[in-house]
Amino acid sequence: MAVLVSALAFLMTLAGGLAAMRVRDKRHLVLGLAGGLMLGVVAFDLIPESLELSRDRPFGVPAPMIGFAVGFLLLHVVEQSVAIHRAHEGEYAPHVHAHGHGHPDGPAGAGLLAAFALVGHSLVDGLSIGLGFQTGTETGAFVALAVITHDFADGFNTFTAASLGGRDRRPALALLLADAVAPVAGAALTLLGTVPEGVLGPYLGLFAGVLLYLSAAEILPEAHSGHPRVMTLCATGLGLVVVIFSVGLAG
Repeated sequence: MAVLVSALAFLMTLAGGLAAMRVRDKRHLVLGLAGGLMLGVVAFDLIPESLELSRDRPFGVPAPMIGFAVGFLLLHVVEQSVAIHRAHEGEYAPHVHAHGHGHPDGPAGAGLLAAFALVGHSLVDGLSIGLGFQTGTETGAFVALAVITHDFADGFNTFTAASLGGRDRRPALALLLADAVAPVAGAALTLLGTVPEGVLGPYLGLFAGVLLYLSAAEILPEAHSGHPRVMTLCATGLGLVVVIFSVGLAG
């Protein structure tokens, strides 16, 4: 049952990625929307869920929040170590845009890392569906609804993040397919055993830190580079609204 239901998550993830692919001529709006979706997923989904899953408090601090800080710093260290921003101070113009000006490096490394993290998150989504159905049909259906309602955003964000700083779509398409398959694989894995919730909580916190850094330091600055800011801000706000309504619907 869990594997069959997770197939809907597969379809929703692909739909989100295909939507991001079709609007490449409005890249700044795509990035603005993706930034809002990422902020919303962090604030309204990942952090609350991680705190519910884990009650551990090393040094008096919730374990998921330690993971959150580690994830944020991890992406920052990766960015600095590969010198993604060579002229970050003062302007964002050197980044690559759809019309092709600027240096070719861009935030590609950070984007690919975040896309891989999204795949990992989708695997956890599938595990959550399977574990929910292990608890009971009603619980499983509720968890599946929560996963399916935000998997469109996951697919959208995966393709967008993996496309940063490069014109070759093949890595982005491969990661989008992996992100779509991951919930099905996660649900299938639960047929073999169970995963401690105490492990999932810190992981979700770490993933939230990675997403927040990508959104605040890469996606949104890129979206506002050389484009009308009002429409981009509206796209970001729309992303936040979409997530909060999705979470409310699933709740």
